Amino acid sequence: MITTRSVPAVRQIKYKLLQFIQPDRAQASQTLRHVADQLRQKWPKLAAFIDDSETDVLSHLDFPEQHRTKLHSTNPLERLNKEVKRRADVVGIFPNEASIIRLIGAVLLEQNDEWQLQHRYMQVEAMAELLAPANEAEARQIASAA
Repeated sequence: MITTRSVPAVRQIKYKLLQFIQPDRAQASQTLRHVADQLRQKWPKLAAFIDDSETDVLSHLDFPEQHRTKLHSTNPLERLNKEVKRRADVVGIFPNEASIIRLIGAVLLEQNDEWQLQHRYMQVEAMAELLAPANEAEARQIASAA
């Protein structure tokens, strides 16, 4: 429970989190290294782990900015898992493994159709921008090889 006395503490935590929000990969990498360097003296294994996982941690920065907030969340996956669990709980006991696969497969197909027809979590146009430079580079490479 947040009391009036803890509000400044919450603001301070939010401020520290906002300090890590960086506009591009270079600045985010620099900030991540700075954090690792601050931890290196007291927790060398943690600092080494941060150094090793830099590529994975910052991979979301390779996507368009409008998708970054959606990439860090696992909410859609958690929602799908809850739906699978809800449907499986209705059945209770499955007679064999094939019946489980049929039910879960049906739920996944239904979810796939819903996402394709109704709901766009990420805009396809922005994702196409990611593929366009790669396709142009491949076309140039094929043309120069011929």
